[in-house]
Amino acid sequence: MELRDGRDAFAARGLLADAAERTLDIQYYIWRNDMSGTLLLDALRRAADRGVRVRLLLDDNNTAGLDPVLAALNAHPQIEVRLFNPFTLRRYRVLNYLTDFSRLNRRMHNKTFTADNQVAIVGGRNVGDEYFDAHQEFAFVDLDVLAIGPVVNDVAADFERYWQSASSYPVDSILPSPDGAAIRKLAAAAEAVTRSRASVAYVRALQTSRFVHDLLAGTLGYRWAVTHMVSDDPAKGLGRKGPRGAILERLEHVLGTPQHELQLISPYLVPTREGVRTLADLARRGIKITILTNSLDATDVTAVHAGYAKRRRALLASGITIYELMRTTSHRVRGDRKLSGSSGSSLHAKTFSVDRTRVFVGSFNLDPRSAALNTEMGLIMECPELAANIATGLASRFPEHCYRLNMQADGRLEWAEHRNGETIIHTREPNAPWWRRLIVSLLALLPIEWLL
Repeated sequence: MELRDGRDAFAARGLLADAAERTLDIQYYIWRNDMSGTLLLDALRRAADRGVRVRLLLDDNNTAGLDPVLAALNAHPQIEVRLFNPFTLRRYRVLNYLTDFSRLNRRMHNKTFTADNQVAIVGGRNVGDEYFDAHQEFAFVDLDVLAIGPVVNDVAADFERYWQSASSYPVDSILPSPDGAAIRKLAAAAEAVTRSRASVAYVRALQTSRFVHDLLAGTLGYRWAVTHMVSDDPAKGLGRKGPRGAILERLEHVLGTPQHELQLISPYLVPTREGVRTLADLARRGIKITILTNSLDATDVTAVHAGYAKRRRALLASGITIYELMRTTSHRVRGDRKLSGSSGSSLHAKTFSVDRTRVFVGSFNLDPRSAALNTEMGLIMECPELAANIATGLASRFPEHCYRLNMQADGRLEWAEHRNGETIIHTREPNAPWWRRLIVSLLALLPIEWLL
């Protein structure tokens, strides 16, 4: 089943950790040292105290400040932590790029949370308050899938492949050994976070969640569908193409060629000249193509927006429909809640729907970095109901929470915004200051597309 709500996504992970009896295998690109990150690490520690074997594999690109925590966790006899493509210099990390750029530019972007080889969470979310709607000023609109059945064996086997890969290093070979009180300090820090006002309010909100009630009661409504896991070989992290081929090739093979409709949702969209040509060919054959990505105001990576912005006109000229998510403000509400529980939101979900019959949910962005540099993974589900549900659910955001792009005859772009029953036309990137628009224009001129 899909996990759209950030709080449900956090609760699912926490409850799986608390329910695990034998193993927890966890793999992430980002793990924040914030409230939700601390609470989940404490859930892993509690599981280990019960005798559960916990293995935590993190990409090392975003672990700054976590070294003492990871070393303390690894000191637990039931917990083992490994880092993917680690930095050798821990304090001044940027210096590592001077001598080892080719390796360090390749990251593990996979995101999985597997309990007892029976249940797995796969999708776009990292671990951090902004991914779990945890009372922040900023939150991501994201998507995970909670999976059971045979595909979990594939996810577990893929984790094992990454765990044993040449790019995964035990933290005790990189970090100094913690002192004897490290685990106790870790538990004390988690207790302090748990008692904070923000944490108490967050946990109270989780307790009222219908999803949490159904999960605990065993009454969740699963959808049964043929499901394929697609994943890069971890050798991609060393610049070597794995024997199964790149995930982009596997996506094309399993998803197949669209016959009627293609919906692409990607927060970091850099279609490249070749990608534009491929999409334009599909559009000319009568395939209805809709793209949802971030507006300049909503994106958290300006350089990526530059790679997308210079291709917008070509996409629109091919008859492709483009929506850009607004950075939601507090006056726009959905029922009695804001769009994502925060005063600002950005798209982070990565999902593609083909003919409303097959749908992909995972970590893969439509950009050169996902295709050629980072390792990626996800699930392809042959489920018309789920494909339509995701498509219509995200499409429901379009009228009030997205700009629709249009191109005038002279090539000028317009952003159409619907507000209070009226249509407002913007002729420049909405809500973006002049200096940020200038940065995008300058970055678009640089030959950096392969890095984005």
